[in-house]
Amino acid sequence: MKKRFSKSRRGKRSGLVGLQVAALFEAAKGVLVLLAGFGLLAYIHKDLHHGAEELVRHFHLNPASHYPRIFLDLSARIHDTGLWAMAAAAFIYAAIRIAEAAGLWLDKRWAEWFGILSGAIYIPLEVFELTHGLTWPKVTVLVTNAGVIIYLLGHVVTHRHR
Repeated sequence: MKKRFSKSRRGKRSGLVGLQVAALFEAAKGVLVLLAGFGLLAYIHKDLHHGAEELVRHFHLNPASHYPRIFLDLSARIHDTGLWAMAAAAFIYAAIRIAEAAGLWLDKRWAEWFGILSGAIYIPLEVFELTHGLTWPKVTVLVTNAGVIIYLLGHVVTHRHR
């Protein structure tokens, strides 16, 4: 026997799928930053500058160009205390993203609002970055972030009577 869903139940299920996609996106950001934090800890008591040079070489970047040079200069000045601080910041950021992801997955209203606000904070910076050069990665980040914000706003408005 086929299960039939009422129109409101089907709407709720499709709304949850969208929230779960947003939750997976946020969880992926959290896990990526968590891995980066562990990567920073791997360089405690090691030659970070050498590791940064290897990374620049691995990605075939020109070490004399602007951003790789900033990265290499910073890596030469960072000491273990700075690595610990950056790793701690990465772990805090990851915990926030993963908590937001769990809230979105469980259809929690606070997570929807948190997602809207935390995503909206980045929009001015992303637009500013586009004024310094239009690239596909910059456009992709802006469009993805705006899409998540618009989706969450729509979800909050259409499901406000939960």
